[in-house]
Amino acid sequence: MSNCSNSMSNCPNPDFIFRKPYSYSSPVTETEDVDDRDDDMTFCMSNYAKEVLKMMFMMRSHNMLTDVVLEVKQELFPAHKVVLSAASPYFKAMFTGGLKESEMSRVQLQGVCPTAMGRLIYFMYTGHIRVTEVTVCQLLPAATMFQVPNVINACCAFLERQLDPTNAIGIASFAEQHGCSDLQKKANYFIERHFTQVCQEEEFLQLSAYQLIALIRRDELNVQEEREVYNAVLKWVKYDEENRYPKMEHILYAVRCQFLTPNFLKEQMRNCDVLRKVPACREYLAKIFKDLTLHKRPVVKERTPNTTRMIFVAGGFFRQSLDILEAYNVDDKTWTTLPNLRIPRSGLGAAFLKGTFYAVGGRNNSIGSSYDSDWVDRYNTSTEQWRPCAPMTVPRHRVGVAVMDELMYAVGGSAGSEYHSSVEYYDPDQDRWTLVQPMHEKRLGVGVVVVNRLLYAIGGFNGTDRLTTVECYHPENNEWTLVQPMQYERSGAGVAAINQYIYVVGGFDGIRQLATVERYDTENQVWELVAPVRIARSALSLTSLDGKLYAIGGFDGTNFLSIVEVYDPKTNTWEQGTPLNSGRSGHASAVIYQPSCATNFMDCIDIGTPKRDGSDSSHDQTPGSNNSSQTGHPFDSSNNGGSCFHFHTSFVGSNCRNCDCDFNSKEDIKNYNSNEYKSRLLTSFKKSLFVCLLKKQLNSIASLGFSVIISEENYKYSEYYYRFLILLRYLKKRFSGHVFYRYFHELRERHCKKHILI
Repeated sequence: MSNCSNSMSNCPNPDFIFRKPYSYSSPVTETEDVDDRDDDMTFCMSNYAKEVLKMMFMMRSHNMLTDVVLEVKQELFPAHKVVLSAASPYFKAMFTGGLKESEMSRVQLQGVCPTAMGRLIYFMYTGHIRVTEVTVCQLLPAATMFQVPNVINACCAFLERQLDPTNAIGIASFAEQHGCSDLQKKANYFIERHFTQVCQEEEFLQLSAYQLIALIRRDELNVQEEREVYNAVLKWVKYDEENRYPKMEHILYAVRCQFLTPNFLKEQMRNCDVLRKVPACREYLAKIFKDLTLHKRPVVKERTPNTTRMIFVAGGFFRQSLDILEAYNVDDKTWTTLPNLRIPRSGLGAAFLKGTFYAVGGRNNSIGSSYDSDWVDRYNTSTEQWRPCAPMTVPRHRVGVAVMDELMYAVGGSAGSEYHSSVEYYDPDQDRWTLVQPMHEKRLGVGVVVVNRLLYAIGGFNGTDRLTTVECYHPENNEWTLVQPMQYERSGAGVAAINQYIYVVGGFDGIRQLATVERYDTENQVWELVAPVRIARSALSLTSLDGKLYAIGGFDGTNFLSIVEVYDPKTNTWEQGTPLNSGRSGHASAVIYQPSCATNFMDCIDIGTPKRDGSDSSHDQTPGSNNSSQTGHPFDSSNNGGSCFHFHTSFVGSNCRNCDCDFNSKEDIKNYNSNEYKSRLLTSFKKSLFVCLLKKQLNSIASLGFSVIISEENYKYSEYYYRFLILLRYLKKRFSGHVFYRYFHELRERHCKKHILI
């Protein structure tokens, strides 16, 4: 019979495949060669290999026909050389390469522990491996040593699933030691994406100075502001002050201090104990402070966080003011609809500040309503909810908005027939607006942008004329100065910056919509024309991302546009991008960085169903001469085998200030008396549990979980109770003893207490 031409893995469920029917038309004659007959059949036995391995496993368990004994630290493991050689290039070289071990019946092995050796041999005979938090640290080195790639991959997959801020640094280092480049890459990606949480953990504080510098030099660190990196460095130094003070200066060079604010630097130089003890660091920050106040261009580039970047487009006008919010994903080039604004508005401004998207001012020009607004709303990208902020001092329609020094500036605009020259800024930490020096001219439809800590107000309408003038605001002396005017007068233009260049796109000159594009060189103080947009328009929005400009929507004099054009300054060309879902003008846009946290209980916890029949108990035994009674084989239908890993918890997220949870007291639990309230409470339970996870507050989790879940009227939520019990057991195991309690007390004191439920 000829060999099966198809691999066994491709065989169907039946025990054989009928390859060619028997032919009666050509009977065999004496002169015919049997090999040339056309009436043969090929069979593929789908279970053959499993049955053979099962028999070999049984024979090994009873020491039948074994021809080698592996000795590992006085423990003996009988085996068949052919099985070991087939599964491991290491053993194949040992037993077939002419080495002395090929003639030996007993071989001593060094550098491996008995438990790992037993599990590897078990895998070689069965194809099943049990990976746990304890054994993975033994299995991966052993699998690497004996060159068993399937076990290496299994260990890496297990460790990848285990990644969380408490262990990511350790897993990255472990992967590097054993040459697991893919796992190391994924662990480093996790560290970059969750740096804010990782730097709070013990592993971060145990880094060497060299490792710390290598980490904070990465462009991809997912931080909302550079002070997070600076504060992490200070925390690392204070962990072992005596030995780390001398290294502080070199580490500080890796922090991108040019992106710290002057006020923050001033406060640090005045109050930081570490800087007092390391004068060289204080001098370095003083130089940075001087460069910032002189508005010098940073010599280092800004970080590009390792997270999803999106362009948010809010509000706008199409026959009436709109309340829509859409997000453009630059990676897959798609638009997504997000929760609507709290009120419809057009002529609004937008900004992204400290992880939050803001919609500022505008006009609600809807059916039965028309008024200019001083409202400011913030959108939490984690919870996908809108919340009101302190209103501006005056309503502002067609306002210009930009961020400088972690403050959000609102420039110009109008309230009815009154046009503004006034300017104010919003401090998100204080939730307060403060007026600054007004501009020289009133400006409606003004373009606003920040370059090198200078705020530029460009063009606009003063009630009589469209403007070419440009004003520049210096925050140090609270003054506006006039700089070179544009070549064309325009209002409602799109304005954005790339490096030292300010781009002004389109607009309205009082007669027609414009297609011209001007660029201002802030260093040489000259304007020049660049390639025009394909469609003339005004009331568009302009955003810069990854060195390109995105001109979005607008009004061409007749139609409200959905078109998006993308400009590449390297080639000085515009090309068409993915259009909006609908046309509009008078909208606002800003680039946001999607947070690394999940906001849902189910997103944070991935818990499989534990085996209740003890079917994998056989995996707890180590195959060997000392326990060779193990005969259960994973191919048996009664034994499911496989990994014992049943659940995984990922501690991801951002600070609790980003959670808008409204479930804050035991009174909410006592009021659990209606179906509507049950639904709301369950949603709040998920959020509160997530916050407790972030803080590792076991007492809060216990109080919350048992109070809400354990009652007969809540039997329908027993799934959550079951998951909660597993989660609680996991947390107690992971954060046991002094490590957990140090975390608990430290985080309890540091975080706001509105979510503490005990």
